[in-house]
Amino acid sequence: MTHIDDAAIAAVTQLYREYLPAGGAILDLMSSWVSHLPPEARYGRVVGLGMNAEELAANPRLDDRVVHDLNVDPTLPFGDGEFDGAGLCVSIQYLAQPVEVLRDVGRALRPNAPLIVTFSNRCFPTKAVFLWQGLDDAGHAALVRRYLEWAGNWESVEALDRSPEGSDPLYAVVGRSKSRV
Repeated sequence: MTHIDDAAIAAVTQLYREYLPAGGAILDLMSSWVSHLPPEARYGRVVGLGMNAEELAANPRLDDRVVHDLNVDPTLPFGDGEFDGAGLCVSIQYLAQPVEVLRDVGRALRPNAPLIVTFSNRCFPTKAVFLWQGLDDAGHAALVRRYLEWAGNWESVEALDRSPEGSDPLYAVVGRSKSRV
């Protein structure tokens, strides 16, 4: 079972097609049994970081699998500038320390690498942070933008509405990691 419907998943895949560089090292944050990467795209390496080893093992797009709970430790177990892009699909609302996580994602990405954070109005209310639950769709986008601003190492941040007609809504906030000078 997926958290969003097929049309919204196709919108995520299209965003990844547009922003994630082919041939690059890609980080799939809060990954599970599916990554929504474009089937035709070839990446140099795809690393999935998630909490469930069995789900990660079932994901055929992953070259490497890392079991890591970002709510326990917001520090990513990767080197500086290790990735050319990252996606965080319909899970930002479950992060207890989103600013710390996003700051560390920026560290793990090469300069100007994209991070695509996608979300919908669907979530598990018992797992989503309280602040998320009190906001509407525009509020969610504003909050994710603010998370990236507070993290301090993102630029060119844009909020997008990629909601397919007659489908689950799909929103994204895309930022690019700042260079480390």
